[in-house]
Amino acid sequence: MSSVTPFPGTTPGQPQQPKLLDRVRIAIRTRHYSLRTEEAYVGWTKRYIFFHNKRHPAEMGEPEINAFLSSLAVKDRVAASTQNQALCALLFLYRHVLELPFPNLEKLVRAKRPVRLPVVMTRAEVKSLLRRMSGVNRVIAMLLYGSGMRLLECLRLRVKDVEFGLNRILVRDAKGQKDRFVPLPAVVGPALASWLSRVKQWHEQDLARGNGSVYMPHALARKYPGSDREWCWQWFFPAKDLSEDPRSGSIRRHHIHERLAQRAVREAAREAGIKRQESCHTLRHSFATHLIQDGYDVRTVQELLGHKHLNTTMIYTHVLNRSGGRGVRSPADALDLKSVDDLSD
Repeated sequence: MSSVTPFPGTTPGQPQQPKLLDRVRIAIRTRHYSLRTEEAYVGWTKRYIFFHNKRHPAEMGEPEINAFLSSLAVKDRVAASTQNQALCALLFLYRHVLELPFPNLEKLVRAKRPVRLPVVMTRAEVKSLLRRMSGVNRVIAMLLYGSGMRLLECLRLRVKDVEFGLNRILVRDAKGQKDRFVPLPAVVGPALASWLSRVKQWHEQDLARGNGSVYMPHALARKYPGSDREWCWQWFFPAKDLSEDPRSGSIRRHHIHERLAQRAVREAAREAGIKRQESCHTLRHSFATHLIQDGYDVRTVQELLGHKHLNTTMIYTHVLNRSGGRGVRSPADALDLKSVDDLSD
């Protein structure tokens, strides 16, 4: 942003420091944050600067931060999670880029965080939804329901992460930068093997054309030259076409875009006559709830989902449908009346 004033302390005789937004990107990439986090944090930094008429953040403090975050809640009516993301972006900016102490925001107007239960499908609804899906989207949906993975965790699987012999999947670098094992549903095994043979054909064709490389995390491609073309490192669900890496500019085959799976699940839910707003994450919610229904320990479910706190997993105990809400039998059912099938006066 050329309109932002130079970083304080820079004089014409000194070497030109990187622009502020470039420094944010460098700090994020140094800490190996995801591209989505980079885009979000850079976006919030821009909004913060433009909100205060392009003043440099180093010249601003508690009043300006309070005004910006409070405006998001009061004027823009953003969700609590959105306001919290903006707060995290500014916290990162001041601590790791500007290296300034972050002020105590006592006067901040917080967006109200609603208490909602997760949307969960019945087993019959899951079966009906999966029957209306086909191809790789059906395989992805079955994995989401059968393993409890998040959508991007599933799409970012490498070939070596799916262990057919042990019937498990290794989810690497998940939320919180933690690895975990999840079950590999036996019912989807043949479809996965068939899909994998097709993926290998694509990879061999890419190698023959001089391509075939894949994104490698944490500079592993430099540490192990040629590893980015090895079969074991390829995406398990690659896209059909090659695309440009937004950071390096390299032409590679990326994984399937999440929008394709999301759209397929929504369309299948509509065709199945499910009237709730379903998504790929609903399959993860259903996985957890159905496991608890089957008598699995909540802590086991916590480990499979990768939750940091048990309280996060406990929310699924409140959506169990055991003879009604909270397992309570309605007093109307205790009157021994015949079913109400005539609504005429």
